[in-house]
Amino acid sequence: MKLRYKILFLGLALVGLSSCSDFLDKVPDTRVYLVNLDQLQQLLVTAYTQNNYANVCELSSDNVADNNSPDDEGMRYHLSSYDQFDEQLYAWQDVDLDISDSDSPSGIWSGCYSAIAAANAVLQKVELFEQTGEIEGEPMTANDRARLNAIKGEAHMIRAYHHYLLAQIFCMPYRGETISQTLPGIPYATEPETRLDPKYDRGTLQETYDKIEADLLTGLEFVTDAFYEVPKYHFNVAASNAFAARFYTVKREYDKVVKYATAAFKGNDPATMRNDFWDQTDFYYYSDVARYYSSVERPGNFMLLSTYSTFDRRFYGYRFACNRDALRATIMGPGPSWETCRWSYRSGKKQITFSMMPCFSSMCASVGYDYGAFFVGNCFEQFEYTDKLAGIGYVHMVRPEFTSQETILLRAEANIFLGNLDAAFNDLALWCDEHLLTDASRNYNMTPLTKEQIIRFYNKNPGYGIVQDFHIDEVCPSDRYHVTEEILPYLHCVEHFRRIQMVHLGNRWFDIKRFGFEVTHKMGISDVHHLDVLDSRYAIQIPNEVIGAGLEPNERVTVKAENSLVVNKNAFERVN
Repeated sequence: MKLRYKILFLGLALVGLSSCSDFLDKVPDTRVYLVNLDQLQQLLVTAYTQNNYANVCELSSDNVADNNSPDDEGMRYHLSSYDQFDEQLYAWQDVDLDISDSDSPSGIWSGCYSAIAAANAVLQKVELFEQTGEIEGEPMTANDRARLNAIKGEAHMIRAYHHYLLAQIFCMPYRGETISQTLPGIPYATEPETRLDPKYDRGTLQETYDKIEADLLTGLEFVTDAFYEVPKYHFNVAASNAFAARFYTVKREYDKVVKYATAAFKGNDPATMRNDFWDQTDFYYYSDVARYYSSVERPGNFMLLSTYSTFDRRFYGYRFACNRDALRATIMGPGPSWETCRWSYRSGKKQITFSMMPCFSSMCASVGYDYGAFFVGNCFEQFEYTDKLAGIGYVHMVRPEFTSQETILLRAEANIFLGNLDAAFNDLALWCDEHLLTDASRNYNMTPLTKEQIIRFYNKNPGYGIVQDFHIDEVCPSDRYHVTEEILPYLHCVEHFRRIQMVHLGNRWFDIKRFGFEVTHKMGISDVHHLDVLDSRYAIQIPNEVIGAGLEPNERVTVKAENSLVVNKNAFERVN
């Protein structure tokens, strides 16, 4: 089913017009009644969150800088934030503003649980159909049973994934079976709500992950591509296996990561899923760039999610942006096989020179190089007008939620820890080759990746925060897998590639938590906020309204910003 389909209100009761007293004598019933398989499939269209977690996670990560903080030369700006709660997120403060915003923690929380509620309604009806063997009073046919199993598989995947997102955002990172039994999880909803003001318990993080895994494995058993008009808007076979690879990466079960990542390609050579996006030269509007990148026609897109989000607007000419070191560590920065690809631009009287993949040269939008550049290839606003004359409508952003490019990097990471460095290198080289342009004359000095380049580049530490200390053995202790000197350059490489691949999508924050990276945010003239390994603020605080309803909040250790920057105020020019 296509995402553009309107939400159908199924089984609405017709109100009798006989008399006012007859109407008042009846209890209004606004429940949705599901009576056939078409309705179950239609409801599952709505069972995907339409809230975008990118804003919360990017602002919490090291992919964003504060333009109002002095740069290395003492230059700063006087720009406003798009929203006040953006400032709270950047400072890792508990958000208590704009709780209804779709890009806020509250929006993510409610969006995920709304999706889970729809999946639970479907699963409840699936169970009834299985018990009775009938649909609308008629015995189920073989085709009915096959469709019912497909619906069941998708619903379990939806429930697993949205609980996974909630755990990734609102909980501490997964820390293995023993430690995770001491950490709070999130309420795991498996039944539709039928009581007023129900009370929920968070349980432990281990319990949350156990339930996610159970749903995930059930979903993998039944999910199929057979009954969808456009499978890439659903948890199809490829997307489901890609999710499994991502899940087991967090749990450090690397043999399963390789298994499911490979299964995501369904027997196809990953090289055939190369994204031809980079070779395009005829885009006129930046919205066309993102529309092409997030199209169902791109073979590397396993699953797409349509969200209501102003995320894209927040980083154009506002206070926070992918700029400075964040920019150099992602889009406009060096890499092992493109370090000698040099570019430049003029900033005032100064000529800025930097390294960048040639494929990015025509895929970046900026509002003044000084205070923020934004790569629009993997995400961009797509506006739906409801009234063109009035200029009003809905702001959409389509997320490439699961891709072949990320999945190949997950497999590379798993093989690194498994000691299969040749296999890991092949996948890293495959990712890098995808960014080589088919017109060799446009590649300039970018070359195919080699092991020697990986070892040389990451061992010398290129700066910009590209190389950071891994604390994954502390975050999630393992008897089998450890960071060693031999694998360290390859780990830096795969994480650098992941950071580039997933920039603007929010996934960098999840990597910071599971790898145990430290992050420093310079904010304003002199505030410095630092996030230590396993800092309690790794877990975004659950929404205020949920805490007010009785749910246990995340633990907080009071941390004050350090006033450690020496500033020459005469060096600044005020910009209004």
